Amino acid sequence: MSGSRMRRVDEAVRAVLSDVITQELKDPRVGFVTVTAVKTSPDLRHARVYVSVLGDEAVRADSLAGLGSAHGFLQRRIASELRLKHTPALEFAYDDTVDRGIRLSALLDDRDERDESDGDEERA
Repeated sequence: MSGSRMRRVDEAVRAVLSDVITQELKDPRVGFVTVTAVKTSPDLRHARVYVSVLGDEAVRADSLAGLGSAHGFLQRRIASELRLKHTPALEFAYDDTVDRGIRLSALLDDRDERDESDGDEERA
């Protein structure tokens, strides 16, 4: 399957899942979840769904467990919304991109603070 078609399928699956998770999923374990990306296999049989979760590690684990238990419901919704040859089996994974960005920003801020304090010491 061509790269542009795969991107369109990934985006369509992401849009359906985002809507269903935020509006229809009633599992109390699923907290504030954002679907950040979807990567489907070329044969459309498997899809890894990357989600970001607001909260600590326990909230993340609970949300991923809730999404895992709702995968059948979510797959049925994908099948009813999209016309695909195969409805992909869903696998949920935590997207740590935000955490890495926060850590990188903190490291840069720390470096800037050290550079400023080194400059103050040299002037004194």
